[in-house]
Amino acid sequence: MKRRSKKTPFMTAKPSFLSRYCLDGWLLLNLMALMIIGCFILYSAKQDWLLVERQGLRFLLAMLLMIAIAQIPPNFLRPFAVWFYGIGIALVVLVLILGDVSKGGQRWLSVGFFRFQPAELLKIAVPLYLAHFLSLRELPPNRAVTFFALGLIALPALLVAKQPDLGTAILIGCTGFLTLFFAGLSFRFLAALFALGLAASPIVWYFMHDYQRQRILTLLNPESDPLGASYHIIQSKIAIGSGGVYGRGWLQGTQSQLDFLPERSTDFVFAVLGEEFGLIGALVLLAAYLLLLGRGFWISAKAPDSFTRLLAGSITGALFVYIFVNIGMVTGLLPVVGVPLPLISYGGSSMVTLMASFGILMSIATHKRLLPS
Repeated sequence: MKRRSKKTPFMTAKPSFLSRYCLDGWLLLNLMALMIIGCFILYSAKQDWLLVERQGLRFLLAMLLMIAIAQIPPNFLRPFAVWFYGIGIALVVLVLILGDVSKGGQRWLSVGFFRFQPAELLKIAVPLYLAHFLSLRELPPNRAVTFFALGLIALPALLVAKQPDLGTAILIGCTGFLTLFFAGLSFRFLAALFALGLAASPIVWYFMHDYQRQRILTLLNPESDPLGASYHIIQSKIAIGSGGVYGRGWLQGTQSQLDFLPERSTDFVFAVLGEEFGLIGALVLLAAYLLLLGRGFWISAKAPDSFTRLLAGSITGALFVYIFVNIGMVTGLLPVVGVPLPLISYGGSSMVTLMASFGILMSIATHKRLLPS
């Protein structure tokens, strides 16, 4: 008689491919769906397969970076948080001294054949260091800690705004501020900061560049300069409005196909979607974003300690700000600040930053059993 083999308590099920490589299936599925949507819209915007191939290659490289970062336990990043922050500040200062000038801004550093935008590093370094800094102290933070944290946020935001890159400066500031918000900043303090911001608006207006002031004035009165500063917004609103409920159809848009819509593959790609796929297409894209945000906040809520909870919450909140600012800008509800639509707009630097952030989220989701409670 054959002896039956008995399973012992030490025998465990074979880990799946996703768990073996520390990947979150829901996040991965959402990211791939958004990338497919983005490739369809990019081709429609320019009808250039080379553009789509480049975007696909960038997504693949960024995906590999995300998988690599997902293997790193979150607490392993903590000792390096201050170094990431310091290196980011140093590189931004170096940009102001030696950076390449492009489209009226000094935002790039060139190293041989490689050119990159150091401000993108701060989108991760600021929340990472703030989450580390705040998690070592009692939460919610007291006034002294809060003011010091605000200084840590203001320094990189002001340096990036000096380039000038107002869009990235706003995103860095919002990302850092969200970290403070998730740390338990009181609503009374938030109201005081808002009032202080309103009181300082004349000073901010004085230090703005002329084109930045013009963008705000254009928001208040878009018809004031229809062939100049208002041109982008007017053409974008025409494109979105002409799409109606069901859209004109893929490759059938008039504003994009006849070159009326500027920056249609980058900042104003949402207008292409609105014109060709209408309200239904816009709602499908927003639903995909909503699922992505929901998963990110779920990971934050389930994180085992304050450091990972703050980091996951600020990364997910920053994604919401990117989406809100871009769509608000394209629909004429916010000034034009040059913020790309995440995972849809053509570009390399912002995609690498986003995918690195998702790698950290996946690491938090899959390494939580290894973290102290």
